[in-house]
Amino acid sequence: QVHVVESGGGLVQAGGPLRLPCAASGSIFSINSMGWYRQAPGKPRELVAAITSGGSTNYAESVKGRFTISRDNAKNTVYLRMNSLKPEDTAVYYCNADVVQSWFESGRYYWGQGTQVTVSS
Repeated sequence: QVHVVESGGGLVQAGGPLRLPCAASGSIFSINSMGWYRQAPGKPRELVAAITSGGSTNYAESVKGRFTISRDNAKNTVYLRMNSLKPEDTAVYYCNADVVQSWFESGRYYWGQGTQVTVSS
């Protein structure tokens, strides 16, 4: 069993910062990529940022230069540092982890329950 838990969401004024941690726990042998997605009302879920176990990162164009993804492999934790927040960043933010549970298995994606981020203008 694997659990992925996000935290750190809340209400923030436009231009402000927010940091979202996400921790994976349970039966984990290793974690390949970890990522953050978001879903605004009436819109599909979209990738915000992702990071591989080696530290390579990928960002949505809309957040480049404002958001930074990082991870602590020892803690199975990924962080999303969000700066210069805009009202259009308002969404539920979901964490995703590609978890390998044993040496002979391939990875499987696990999702967190999501955390609400609201940016007021």
